[in-house]
Amino acid sequence: MAANKTVPTSISPGAFLKAVADPQQRKDTQVLHRMMREITGKRAKMWGDSIVGYGSYHYRYDSGREGDFLLTGFSPRKQNISVYIMPGFSAYAGLMKKLGRHKTGKSCLYIKTLEDIDLDVLRQLIKQSVSDMQQMYPTS
Repeated sequence: MAANKTVPTSISPGAFLKAVADPQQRKDTQVLHRMMREITGKRAKMWGDSIVGYGSYHYRYDSGREGDFLLTGFSPRKQNISVYIMPGFSAYAGLMKKLGRHKTGKSCLYIKTLEDIDLDVLRQLIKQSVSDMQQMYPTS
């Protein structure tokens, strides 16, 4: 089986965040950094060359494939900031309605700027998703 492509690296999360080119995005990532560290109680680690992750969990599928991945995190991208909500969004419909302007993928919340959303709702979403992941993967 192929190994995970996204794994922890030795890149400094602080240096990575300071190098974010767009000033608004750099400011927003600092807010997310503080929020996720506070929620998880974990120090940031870089996963690959562009994802700032907090905590990890170990998964094992019925197929036998297993590995580790970040519990939550974010990545400043050209078009938006991707926030990783690992359980997906189906259990959080109420929060998603109150969040503000965003888009979603399977586990990615896409935000143009933090000014577009309610930060208290985002905090609740991240906190609940981390709690849910810790229940699903108790050793995380």
